[in-house]
Amino acid sequence: MPEEADARPRRRLRFPDRRTTRGLLALALICSAALGWSVAGALTYPGDDSTAARLAGWAREHQLGPVVDKLENIKYDLDPPKVGGTLPADALARMRQAAVPPHTHGARTALHAPVRPLVTPALDGEGVYRALASAGNGVPIVQGTYVRPDASHTSYEAAVAWIDAGHARFQLHPGVREPGGSFSVPPTVPKGSRTGLVATWNGGFKVSDGGSHGGFYLDGRTVGTLRDGAASEVFYRDGSLRIGVWGRDVRMTGDVVGVRQCLELMVDGGQVVPGIGIDSKWGATDQSRMFVERSGVGVTAKGDIIMVVGQALSARTLAELMQRAGAVRAMPLDMNRAWPSFMSYDGTRDPANPKPANILDFENPPERYYTTATRDFVAVYAR
Repeated sequence: MPEEADARPRRRLRFPDRRTTRGLLALALICSAALGWSVAGALTYPGDDSTAARLAGWAREHQLGPVVDKLENIKYDLDPPKVGGTLPADALARMRQAAVPPHTHGARTALHAPVRPLVTPALDGEGVYRALASAGNGVPIVQGTYVRPDASHTSYEAAVAWIDAGHARFQLHPGVREPGGSFSVPPTVPKGSRTGLVATWNGGFKVSDGGSHGGFYLDGRTVGTLRDGAASEVFYRDGSLRIGVWGRDVRMTGDVVGVRQCLELMVDGGQVVPGIGIDSKWGATDQSRMFVERSGVGVTAKGDIIMVVGQALSARTLAELMQRAGAVRAMPLDMNRAWPSFMSYDGTRDPANPKPANILDFENPPERYYTTATRDFVAVYAR
């Protein structure tokens, strides 16, 4: 018996009419153009950020931070830092003979006590401070030294800078992209404002996308939220700088002119805080345990400032190094190759335009803050 024909009516595929199709195509083109315009803006804004840094920043600004974090983790797994080995010849030379501006020779003030190296036996000059920038009377306001970060990553360097707070004045600067907006303080150290400049260093995790878990305050304007419990650099009208927990050690008063918050303290009461290297609060997901470029800043019991940058540091080794350098409270700043930096400045030949020098070579040139800065930073002047 022949199969009966299906009596049900067949449904005909319906395609959008020409008007709808044109509308969808126009919408797609508009979205593509907007995306292209947005990315193009990120690739062409002022500053000397690398293409990779610009694209990563754009992604974080557009709620794609978890994607960036995942890509960074994958990259790290594919190319982790080398274990073992010795320092390159140029790093060994730098450790043994840190740059000493000519006018610091014969300074009457003794150099700071050495940092006890984390690796034994110590190399020649490891942990021994050298004068990096001095006042007109020969007082070495900024001193620096180099150490290897741990017993496994012996082919990398970390640098420690010590700043005599009694002879220094600190200024918070904004960046054009981070935190963005308009401030009376410029996003650079312009000509005419460089006399007495002795040091600069980078800011922290982004405030604009919430990555810092805190806020930024300058010129009476706040970006983000100044959060109780956040690790904070606090700048005062008299040029001094304090570092501590917002709401406990430091708070808003009439003489506060700037605040830069980033995550939570790594060193508190002179001790490395519990959970470093386990808790993700010092770097998303696995980033606390990754040995990458990092930076941090702390304060000694006397009130002097310790700043650390390193090529292969985990959250724990950064904290341990700041604590060993004498910090009683210390906080993380930014990480990964594009952002950490510490520059000292030599005004011997031209006091109005001192020559910058990187304490360690990262992605940005030593003139980084002589041009428009995309992210906030700190400038230090001799009093």
